[in-house]
Amino acid sequence: MKSAVLRVGPVSTRFAPRAVLVGVLITLVAAATAVYSLTVGDYPLSVSAVLRTLSGHGDRASEFAVYGLRLPRVLTALFVGMAFGMAGAVFQSLSRNPLGSPDIIGFTTGSATGALIGILLLGGGSLVIAGSAITGGLVVAALVYLLAVQDGVVRPGQLVLVGIGASAVLASFNGYLLTRADLGDAMQAAVWLTGSLNGRGWEHAIPVGIAVAAGSVAVLCLAHPLDTLALGDDTAGGLGVPIERVRRALLIGAVALTAVATASAGPVPFIALAAPQVARRLTRSPDASPLVAGLTGAALLAVADVAAQRLFAPVTLPVGVLTAALGGVYLTWLLATQQRASRR
Repeated sequence: MKSAVLRVGPVSTRFAPRAVLVGVLITLVAAATAVYSLTVGDYPLSVSAVLRTLSGHGDRASEFAVYGLRLPRVLTALFVGMAFGMAGAVFQSLSRNPLGSPDIIGFTTGSATGALIGILLLGGGSLVIAGSAITGGLVVAALVYLLAVQDGVVRPGQLVLVGIGASAVLASFNGYLLTRADLGDAMQAAVWLTGSLNGRGWEHAIPVGIAVAAGSVAVLCLAHPLDTLALGDDTAGGLGVPIERVRRALLIGAVALTAVATASAGPVPFIALAAPQVARRLTRSPDASPLVAGLTGAALLAVADVAAQRLFAPVTLPVGVLTAALGGVYLTWLLATQQRASRR
């Protein structure tokens, strides 16, 4: 992918014009979807009414509909999608495998296990569930990392295999927890495990928004070392990159993003898998930029949430049902494409 250099006085930076253009266009798609999401519901609003309300000139009913009910859900969708997209790009780059996303290699399942413990065993509220989900994701990530280390070095292939095994074990444990729970708690947990944005408020949007802001800064700071790692450990080490230190920092950041996003909306499937691949194809780059992948994830989840609300109205589907269905089709296509490529 062609790159250009931007100079401001003595400071210069290299960027890819196509990636910038794709990022801007995807941002516009996400913004347009967000505005449309604010117009639909039991109390419909026009786009002009939504814009007036956002600028502080709406009536009381419009303000309640926008700020009290719809905006927290829309922001949660955007932030969760961006968190999953950035995390997926980091994992796929580090594992050098398009299947190396957090929902495939167990980190999302670990967060779900933590949340289930919070719901079914601790009987806690939203804060306990969020804390348990974050703790579960970090603990599972640490275990997978330790099992994937050989002679002090993480093997990308080993990371994927260990993660898939951990995901299978945790999925079985989650099923066991559900079978032992009370019916009401099990129903609540089952809806949460599907991945849903229903009923999301500011208590969900604000934490994941802060996490995405911090994660974006961290990813931008580590973008160059991440690109260098894609050249291989020997080349990266020869260029002065502290390989394991950078890899650990990226893993911690990506796991934290995954855990906070899962705590906010549940383990919404396939966004982390698909967003980096869509971004890579749009930018025509061998590796997806985490920032562009994050924006792609935000747009994908926002569009999926609108579809989940409107396709079977007045019934509102959990967004995870729709992303799982679309993701299954996408995963089948991705595997078929890889198989055809390996035969050439």
